Amino acid sequence: MERYLEPSALKGNIKAPASKSMTQRAIAAGLLADGQSIIHNPSYCDDSLAAMSIAVGLGARIEPQVNELKIIGSAILKEPKLNCGESGLAIRMFSPIAALYPAEITMVGANSLKKRPMFMVEEALTQLGVKCTTTGGFLPLTIQGPIAGGRCEIDGSVSSQLLTGLLMALPLAARDSDIKVNNLKSKPYIDMTIQILKSFGITVENKGYSLFHIPGNQKYTPHSYTVEGDWSGGAFLLVAGAINGQLSVKGLRRDSMQSDMSIIKALEKAGAHMIIGEDQIDITKSELKAFEFNATESPDLFPPLVALASYCEGISCIKGVSRLIYKESDRAKTLKEEFGKMNVKIEISDDLMYVTGGRPQKARVESHDDHRIAMALAVASLGATGKVSIRDSQCIAKSYPAFFDDLRNLGAVVHE
Repeated sequence: MERYLEPSALKGNIKAPASKSMTQRAIAAGLLADGQSIIHNPSYCDDSLAAMSIAVGLGARIEPQVNELKIIGSAILKEPKLNCGESGLAIRMFSPIAALYPAEITMVGANSLKKRPMFMVEEALTQLGVKCTTTGGFLPLTIQGPIAGGRCEIDGSVSSQLLTGLLMALPLAARDSDIKVNNLKSKPYIDMTIQILKSFGITVENKGYSLFHIPGNQKYTPHSYTVEGDWSGGAFLLVAGAINGQLSVKGLRRDSMQSDMSIIKALEKAGAHMIIGEDQIDITKSELKAFEFNATESPDLFPPLVALASYCEGISCIKGVSRLIYKESDRAKTLKEEFGKMNVKIEISDDLMYVTGGRPQKARVESHDDHRIAMALAVASLGATGKVSIRDSQCIAKSYPAFFDDLRNLGAVVHE
C-alpha cells in the first residue's frame, strides 16, 4: 500500500501502543505455566500474533479479547511446524522452548526472516544436548529435544533474543544450566526478560551479564501480567511532537526497563521541549540542534533518531551502526538511501552515522518492507516542504498497526 502524507502539525493526546516485546515474552511464559494466565493490555501486532500462533502450536489455549488475552498453558504439542512470520524475537525465543519437547519440530518464517542467520541457535542448542539443524545457516530450523540443560557459550553481540529464549526454557530442564555470554548487547532486554520470569515464579542468576546460572526443575506459576506501553513505538510519537506537534503521549513508564526509553536522552540533547510525568510526556515543536547519541544498546531507535536528526541544525552523530545489519532491512543502508531521496544527507563511517539536518524535501520513498523505516519516513514528512509518498507502508502492522490512524487522529493529512 502506498500512502501520501502532507506536511501536518499534530495536536492532542495519544496513548502509546502496547509493548510487543513484553507481550511476546508474556505469551511464552503463559504457555509454560500450568494453568490460566491473563495478559492485560496486550499488543496485537503481527509479531504478537505470530507468538500466539506458535504458543497454540506448542499446546496452549488462547482466548484473545480487546484489552486482555487469556492463555492456558500446556506441554502437549499440537503442531510440529511453527511459523514465526517475520519476528526475530519469536524464532530466537521459541526455538529453545520448542527444544523442551521430545518430538521433531520445524520452525519456518516469512520474507526478511528467511534472510536472517540462524547458526547461533543451532550452535547453542547443540551444546545443550538438542538435535538441531539449520538449512545452510538459515531457516527452516529443525529441533528435537528434550533439552538437557548443562553449559553453553553464546555470542551476544548481534542480539540478546536467543539468550531470552534460553533463560525461558532452561528452568524447565532436568539439570541446572550455565550460559556464558560474550559481548552481550541490549542488556535492558535481558533485564526485562528476568523481570517477567520472576513474575511467573522463575529464578535465574545474572552474574555481570557474562554468566547466567539457571536452576533446573522449576515451575512457571500462572500469573496476571500487565503489558506496559512500548517505548519503541512511542519514540516515533515523541519525535513527531518535537518536529511539528503539541502532544501528550500517555502510557510510557519512567521506571521501564525497555532500552528504547533512552529516546528521552536524545530528545533532551536535541533541545526538545518536554514535560515528563510518571505516565505521560508532553512534547512540543522545538528549535532542534544537532546531537550525539550511542544507540548500541537500543538499535531500534535508529529510524526515529534519523527522523529527529533530519530537523536538527548541524550534523548529528549516532553510534551503533553495526547493530543494524540483521534487521527487517539493512537499516543503515536503507536509511541513507530513503532519507537521501528527501535531501537528507547521511554518511556512514565504521560504527558511526552522521546526519546533516535541515528540512526534508517532498519525495517518493520506499519502506523496504521495514516497519520502522516506514514510520520514520512518515514522521519526517510532517514538516517537509511538500507531500511525501511511502510505498509498502502496510508493513507497520508488524509492530504498530494503528500508527497511521493515530497520526490521522492527531491531525496528520494521510491519503491512502
